Amino acid sequence: MNPNTTPAQPDFELRVGSWAELGTEAQTIRHAVFVQEQGIPAELEWDAADAGAVHALALQHGRPVATGRWLDAPEAGVARIGRMAVLAPLRGQGAGRAVLDALVEAARAAGKAEILLHAQASAVGFYLRAGFAPAGEPFDEAGIAHQEMRRRL
Repeated sequence: MNPNTTPAQPDFELRVGSWAELGTEAQTIRHAVFVQEQGIPAELEWDAADAGAVHALALQHGRPVATGRWLDAPEAGVARIGRMAVLAPLRGQGAGRAVLDALVEAARAAGKAEILLHAQASAVGFYLRAGFAPAGEPFDEAGIAHQEMRRRL
């Protein structure tokens, strides 16, 4: 096991699949976190990339609690993780890390050599603990401070 990964919490069931398979549950989580909680306009949250992305979903006792996706970045061999969201009551309990680890493993299995993501400033520590390193200067995205981060696979 990579020293930068943590096994998924036994309380979480993980699913990895397409938007057609996981989109209904993922959309519910993303709407709650990004649109309702963070005030991001819905039209900025939904994009055509969902259809071709690999999605991960964590469920606790059958209830969807966390999600994320990866898609091909413009750079060859690089996956871009995004739309990471955990329902507020479950933050800090391992659901986000379980989803992140599942996405990293899916990207590795697809032959990707590196992963990049745009971390909200409040989540930089989470990604540092998962082996990601800051790249470049912080920037604003959808009115929220972000930091590009990368991790070699």
